Amino acid sequence: MREKLRVAIVGYGVAGQASCLFLHAAGHDLAVFEQAAAPGPVGAGFLLQPTGLSVLARLGLHEQALARGQRIERLYGCNLAGRAVMDMRYADHAPDCFGLGMTRGALFSLLHDAYARRDAVVTGTRIHALADDGQHLIDQAGNRHGPFDLVIAADGAHSVLRRQPGLIQRERVYPWGAMWCLLPAANWPHADVLHQRYAGTREMAGLLPVGQRDASDDRWLTFYYSLPGEQVDAFDDDALHRLRRRFGDMWPDARHLLEGIESSTQLHRARYRDVVLRHSSHGRVVFVGDSAHAMSPQLGQGVNMALLDAQALAEALAGNDDVASGLAAYHRLRRTHVGIYQRLSRWLTPLFQSDHQALSGMRDRCFGPLGRMPVARGQMLRILTGTKRSWW
Repeated sequence: MREKLRVAIVGYGVAGQASCLFLHAAGHDLAVFEQAAAPGPVGAGFLLQPTGLSVLARLGLHEQALARGQRIERLYGCNLAGRAVMDMRYADHAPDCFGLGMTRGALFSLLHDAYARRDAVVTGTRIHALADDGQHLIDQAGNRHGPFDLVIAADGAHSVLRRQPGLIQRERVYPWGAMWCLLPAANWPHADVLHQRYAGTREMAGLLPVGQRDASDDRWLTFYYSLPGEQVDAFDDDALHRLRRRFGDMWPDARHLLEGIESSTQLHRARYRDVVLRHSSHGRVVFVGDSAHAMSPQLGQGVNMALLDAQALAEALAGNDDVASGLAAYHRLRRTHVGIYQRLSRWLTPLFQSDHQALSGMRDRCFGPLGRMPVARGQMLRILTGTKRSWW
């Protein structure tokens, strides 16, 4: 794109931060709005896949990410009988392939520190609507901002800007959620493995090594435990005691990790949405990250998708002469990849988080043998690493 654009970025999470870095480097004039008074990380630790790591490499942040995160070589999940349900090694996908566990705080700081105009981010401002002219934004106090040549909606799974006529094809809240927290990893021997344990489809616990959370050398684990949504919303101290007791029964070797968790306030709630848009843009507004395609975290692709969106949008704008052509190109670049993971997430989630207990028997009997068959194993590894870009 030959001309410099006046761009508004609404939301300063991963998708918004990465968009800032790519578009600032391309010379565009950015105005960034964040509703939090003090921008910071939100959410549990996560697993960066090779796809997300490749975007950080494009931004020159790969080595810094490796220093702050924890290299993950294997995903292993078993049922209460000790039967392996999932056992995938990144090296079976490609030599020296790996995932990277990170805390949200570490990635936020990495992207924030890399943005030269971070002090110009407008904080404490909730964008409430798009003006009728499609070029101005209106905040919660009724103030108008703009005009803008392009608005990037990176305002997350609960996006306000997504409320455009005829744009949403599907939006549902998943009936299940999770409780999570960070735990010290000093006494955990499986530093390079994402471990999960399943009790049918109604209970799933996981431990993901995520490296550093701040400037210290201490290492951390993300602990998560799935629960029905209404139990997540009503989680209290009594629920915590039940969770600790049940987790100890499910996973005796890890029982000691929760010894320091005495109050329900030490755990955080997570609820998820399934969002499908008919198109990734509407007029001058383009959607990235969870605002465009919120999904279940079962496949662990959310952060990676946000990074890929930001990179694809920058490439599409750079390769076209006007905004409309650039947004059309962005839609083509991301449509198939996003659609595949949305469908896979929707299909696979009930096997791990649902009231359909009978599905667990099929899962436990089939996933292990399938994972040892070369063709099926290859497909499963492509799904895990985020590299599956076509159905066949």
